[in-house]
Amino acid sequence: MAEPTDDTAQVSPGPLEEALASVGDRWTLLVVAALLDGPRRFGDLQRALPDIAPNVLSARLRHLDEQGLVVTQLYSKRPPRYVYELSSAGADLAGPLRLLADWGARHRDADPPRHEACGTPLEARWYCPTCERPVDDDQAAADEVHYA
Repeated sequence: MAEPTDDTAQVSPGPLEEALASVGDRWTLLVVAALLDGPRRFGDLQRALPDIAPNVLSARLRHLDEQGLVVTQLYSKRPPRYVYELSSAGADLAGPLRLLADWGARHRDADPPRHEACGTPLEARWYCPTCERPVDDDQAAADEVHYA
């Protein structure tokens, strides 16, 4: 295996690596998903995610707060109690969560998200707002879309 050169050591992380550093560990995206409906107290989050240990939930909430994805507000001083809600950056994760849920449904033979009006399964598309055109899978596969 080749030793890394000084040039490789200086490369900054790409956007996918940055995103995974913020939300890529177990439970974090589930905590974000539980907060998409609005602010919740710790007990509400425990009920929404019954398999998460309280210390893990606390650690994930603290991490999300440090990343600027969750806003923590004190509502009781004795004992200290907090309400948690998504920041605007955290709420921006709604789209990626929908994409992951769709991917999970397709690969686990589960029911995909459907259009409420007609029942057709929804499809996610890349779109360039400058060109005002969709970007198809062939363009993405041809490295015209960069992830990292």
